[in-house]
Amino acid sequence: MEQTEVLHPKLKDITLEQVLKALGDPVRISAIKQLLAMKGEEKVCGTFDYSITKATFSHHLKILREAGLIRFRDEGTRRFVSLRLQDIKKRFPGLMEMLEKDL
Repeated sequence: MEQTEVLHPKLKDITLEQVLKALGDPVRISAIKQLLAMKGEEKVCGTFDYSITKATFSHHLKILREAGLIRFRDEGTRRFVSLRLQDIKKRFPGLMEMLEKDL
């Protein structure tokens, strides 16, 4: 079975409105904070701590990806998730630092 490449928005196409909307949900904020705690390392999709269904959590990750906050990388049957920390810091200085302070 061939996997399709997941598209990620280009840095110039990431808008503050999309980012803030994506961060406007406690589940998504939690996912971002879990990635911040990884200190730049990738996290396997199934290792996040959440109390909702897997399908609902996947939808939340999709919203974060479409907003430009995270990146997916598929390897076999596993999906790795990473924070686009440098991109977001470059595009919106100070935003990620605010979230990091609350860890």
